[in-house]
Amino acid sequence: MIGFAPNSTGDQLMRRFCDPYTSASVDTYVRNITDSYTDTSNESSMVAASVIMFALAGIFFNLNLFSRFSDVSAILDPKVRVFLSSLLSLFLPVMSYLFSEAKNAGKVAAAGVGPREEPDLSLQAGLILLWMLLVELLRKKVDEIRMRGYSGTIQRAGRVVWLGSLVFFNLKRVGRKAVFGIFWVLCATKVVQRIAFTEVGKRSYAHGKNTRLITSYMSQILQPGRPQPQDQQELQQHRSSPTHVLDVEDVEHRVAARNNQADDGEAMLKRCRFIVMGEEDLVIEPTADGYKLKDISPDGAVLTVGKLWDHAYSNLEQDLRLRLRRLCLSFALFKLLRRRFEHLPPVTEEETRECRDLLFDGVYHAGTEKAAEELFQMMNDEVNFLCEYYHSVIPVVLASPLFFLANYFLLPMVVLGICVMTVVLCGFGDAGFAFTSITTDNFAIKSGVVNTTMCLLVKSFHSPSAFFTMVDFAITFLLLAIFFYEEIWEFIVFLLSNWFMVSLVHNYVTKQGWRESKMFRSSVHRIIWLRKKMSQPVLGFKQFSLLNLRWPLVLGLPSMFSLALETAPVPKGAKHAIMESLVKHIGDGTDLNNGSSVLVNRHDLLPACRSKSIAEVILTWHVATTIMEAECTPDKGKQGKASHYHMVATRLSRYCAYLVAFHPELLPDNQDKTERVFEAAKAELKNKLGCASYYLSCGKMRVKAVETAAANKWEDGKVVHNGAKLGDMLRDEAVAGSQSEQTWKLLADMWTELLVYLAPSSDEERVIGHESVLVQGGEFITVLWALTTHTGIKRPEK
Repeated sequence: MIGFAPNSTGDQLMRRFCDPYTSASVDTYVRNITDSYTDTSNESSMVAASVIMFALAGIFFNLNLFSRFSDVSAILDPKVRVFLSSLLSLFLPVMSYLFSEAKNAGKVAAAGVGPREEPDLSLQAGLILLWMLLVELLRKKVDEIRMRGYSGTIQRAGRVVWLGSLVFFNLKRVGRKAVFGIFWVLCATKVVQRIAFTEVGKRSYAHGKNTRLITSYMSQILQPGRPQPQDQQELQQHRSSPTHVLDVEDVEHRVAARNNQADDGEAMLKRCRFIVMGEEDLVIEPTADGYKLKDISPDGAVLTVGKLWDHAYSNLEQDLRLRLRRLCLSFALFKLLRRRFEHLPPVTEEETRECRDLLFDGVYHAGTEKAAEELFQMMNDEVNFLCEYYHSVIPVVLASPLFFLANYFLLPMVVLGICVMTVVLCGFGDAGFAFTSITTDNFAIKSGVVNTTMCLLVKSFHSPSAFFTMVDFAITFLLLAIFFYEEIWEFIVFLLSNWFMVSLVHNYVTKQGWRESKMFRSSVHRIIWLRKKMSQPVLGFKQFSLLNLRWPLVLGLPSMFSLALETAPVPKGAKHAIMESLVKHIGDGTDLNNGSSVLVNRHDLLPACRSKSIAEVILTWHVATTIMEAECTPDKGKQGKASHYHMVATRLSRYCAYLVAFHPELLPDNQDKTERVFEAAKAELKNKLGCASYYLSCGKMRVKAVETAAANKWEDGKVVHNGAKLGDMLRDEAVAGSQSEQTWKLLADMWTELLVYLAPSSDEERVIGHESVLVQGGEFITVLWALTTHTGIKRPEK
């Protein structure tokens, strides 16, 4: 028996919170909720329900609290979603069974007591039903908002209908039915919201129909000889003006000269006609192969990149202004890239050339490390837009000031009215009786929630029944707290999302009335201020070492092992080197290669790149880089070029090895071949180390063992052996000639070239692979793939 000795503090709390009326009410409630525990079978059912709910509430609490301090995201980790979805799929049938058990036990306990009428639902069954309603409210956390398809929504609607039948056909007392009815209305509202989101999304030219609309628009603006919007306006002004001084031919000549001159990056961005937002206003009618569109009016509501860059933003810092512009440009590129995932016609050469000029000669015009950092941040924002469009659990895709007002202010008022109507209907139209019954039929409300809780807490110290009842109370309060926390967090994520920011910029630039509104300008500046205070997501990638395997991966459990992998930021030097490599290949027209171009004058190292399997090349150089890292790490106290090259080489090496181990679908090789190469590498490593060392040794011991096993001959397919040989050659070269910096530079250039070679791909398998990792927030190679797709960079055909 659980018991605690009363003390003076307990007596004081008892006198303060447990007045005679409250104390008697709590004793009655505890007795009613535990009176069926004398039935052993029902006791196990109620305990099982409490244990299930305690575990589920704990999981939701941890996910909603501890994971949110650093993650302002609209998507949920897929592993968490799969786990919660599997758990919740079993929740309703199990809890329905426990509800039925508690309901029947309550009928047995009420038999022979009171008048001969059907008794109200027992307190145990009512508590289980309340938990079922609260969990249904929290279920939206694992349900993605899709712009098409109703499979998940239909299942959820069926669950809500079932819960409604339990509420309205089992509860008899008006006050209890009204309270449970309010929770059911909230559940039904969430379902209706999801249906509305899907309907609006799939019917909207800004969302579901957007890809074909953008395809039609791009084919229209890239027609040969078609003048740009600002040129059209200038020509029209001079043609319509009776007193113009310049001849129309002179104006046309000046326009052509302006378009042909070599401008800087800023001028190029000001001429860009890619659409950011508002393209739905251009549709005239559907056609056989797309849409017939209007021309863009300079004063219209369509926001293009050029109009965005040409606009003067008052009261905004230069860095913040550029950040907002780049964010909107990434949104425009996101709309172009969506077509690759929705299997529309391939991108034309004209569009590729336009994108390449815009990104390389516009955004990356300066060619500095800072310019590379800004370009990669912009591409990362684009991939984040893709992730949230396809896998968001919060309706950020529909973000706009109007949607914000309707969904977070007007809808709650409508739902409040429906709740009031539900209460009145539960009271058979007598509003006064219905609202009075809420207090009289629910003892916690009647006695005061705080007093009841504190009195129950005090009694739980010396009463086992009160203790178990307190646990059930705590579970209920925790679920309620999580629900309110979820609602508040959704509001915050929506308000600070990139989608809402782009919508605000669109309205600010294109609508003069909104710009002149003090309230709107004040709201925009406050949201921007809040976004500045929030930490921006850092572009990072996973790090994995073949020579530092852990037991889950050894036993063939890569998904479990990936949770423990370190995530490191992508070095700024790596971003700059990648951009320099891409610009070089475009400039001189050379084909991408697996790193062999870096070894032009190093014929002794070329055999490490001769394999046709890119996975073998990656793992060979990865083993060599790991050996170099163990033996020739630059002095950490000296922040010179050697440490810079060391960071680039080691991080790219571990990331490429991670792709081989965990995402073979993203690499150019056949996925089965890549998986076979990795399994062969593990088997080779095990043979070299021995069984005990393979499972138990640390990374440094493995490196030493692999080094000592190195031989002088290159062997086909033996990546650990070849990597050890290559590592010895590089180490001896770095140590003997004191050329550590040159060796690390060679490795950094090699890994940069190799990663650039991995990124481009236009075949459907790779596209599907990149689409599959969006649910995890995307990969760094997906960012590179997006960049090379926009700019038309391709690998040479085999």
